[in-house]
Amino acid sequence: MPKTHTRFVCQQCGRVSASYMGKCPQCGSFNSMVEEIVHDEPVSKGATANVRGLTGRSQPRPIGEIGGEGEDRIPLPIGEFARVLGGGIVPGSIVLVAGDPGIGKSTLMLQMAMGMAEKKRVLYVSGEESERQIKMRATRLTSTVGVQQDEQSINSTVGAQQDDQSHKALRSSAVPLPKNLLLVTETNLEVILNHVNDIKPDLLIVDSIQTVYLSELDSSAGSVSQVRECASQLRELAKSSGISIFLIGHVTKEGAIAGPRVLEHIVDTVLYLEGDRFQAYRLLRSVKNRFGATSEVGVFEMRERGLIEVTNPSEAFLEERMINAPGSSIAVAMEGTRPILVEIQGLTSPTQFGNARRTPNGVDFNRLLLIAAVLTRRVGLKLSEQDVFVNVVGGIQIDEPAADLAVAAAIASSWKDIAIRAEAVLIGEIGLAGELRMPGQMQARLREAAKLGFKCAIVPKAIHKGEPWPKGIEIIEARSVSQALDEAFAIQRKPANNK
Repeated sequence: MPKTHTRFVCQQCGRVSASYMGKCPQCGSFNSMVEEIVHDEPVSKGATANVRGLTGRSQPRPIGEIGGEGEDRIPLPIGEFARVLGGGIVPGSIVLVAGDPGIGKSTLMLQMAMGMAEKKRVLYVSGEESERQIKMRATRLTSTVGVQQDEQSINSTVGAQQDDQSHKALRSSAVPLPKNLLLVTETNLEVILNHVNDIKPDLLIVDSIQTVYLSELDSSAGSVSQVRECASQLRELAKSSGISIFLIGHVTKEGAIAGPRVLEHIVDTVLYLEGDRFQAYRLLRSVKNRFGATSEVGVFEMRERGLIEVTNPSEAFLEERMINAPGSSIAVAMEGTRPILVEIQGLTSPTQFGNARRTPNGVDFNRLLLIAAVLTRRVGLKLSEQDVFVNVVGGIQIDEPAADLAVAAAIASSWKDIAIRAEAVLIGEIGLAGELRMPGQMQARLREAAKLGFKCAIVPKAIHKGEPWPKGIEIIEARSVSQALDEAFAIQRKPANNK
């Protein structure tokens, strides 16, 4: 008879304890210990033992005999999604897509599934929604102007005396949906694997991994053991059969993926869908990718027909910019390999309390404190009695120090009530001594600024090595923050020769 015993497992880090503890000693989470009942099965011996692995049988081979040719990627109908994945879907890969509730994870995956179903067989497994709910979302996503006109004609032909069943039938027939997209509502992993064995899809989507469970485990769905074991078996399925698998994962209130970090180690690619639910723009960010570059970003805009890709995010972020407004500057941030121009707004106001406030939105709080201290000590701005507010327009988050000069210029512009040159972009990292330092990938930043019509760029003065500055944009070099701000506030200036 198998023996049973009780253990307590932290749902954040996976630490196992023999007794309950209110605070996990490993990760410091409170009330994260969950009781689990473990059955100790007798160890099988001999040839009848169960074989676990990617193929069930392994054989060492010399590395020279292994084919090194990369497999062709499966093209994606969504260009921004393909950019983040590295050019397309790799057969046999497993991808984790995470994000806040209501951010658009299921919408994005359903859009991708409908686009892939035109040429591939796709199985969409949902553990949270019924097939009817998914069908309603798919109908809304495929609705266009022409479909809306068809619905108006249907509503005119279907009289008020006809029953609701005929009206629903005509409405559903007006929207063509792909036949290769198969839907199923299931949470039992054994049943899901049976469906995969019968259907043999090219693409499998599981929404979400926290709802899937194995009946052989006594813990509840979403626990550490269930998430780890279910993800491991899905990985074995992907590697052995060549099916590409997408997992949708929940996140905690701190923004991390729910469950242990072991889930991120199991999958090949981890994608985060970021953005404010009250903003229109969404960022799909790659934080891990075994088949492409990390830190790549895809930009989408949430509309009635779902997530629409934004091919030129810089133009979209600057379209509502107010020209010659004090407290506004333009920064060039690098999101992966893509330069994005964003507007940074700064506002200073006399404080009404004893301590001045520093309120950032889109920039790091400690970085804002550093910039405010440098402006106070090195530039001479009296910010100790001023509340400072900084906002990055568009709801994106800038983590790199190349935007320091633009943040400082926005704050100084608001404090002096003088507008910054409208045709200038500001790029540079600020040091504690008030000096400017050159960030990386400067050529790509300047080319993007020139493409959008900016006439000059204020950059740190440094020994320029390698290829020359891009043509079509005036380069103004400055050694310190004070010198850069003088150039930014200059109304008229003689053009300088590019070096």
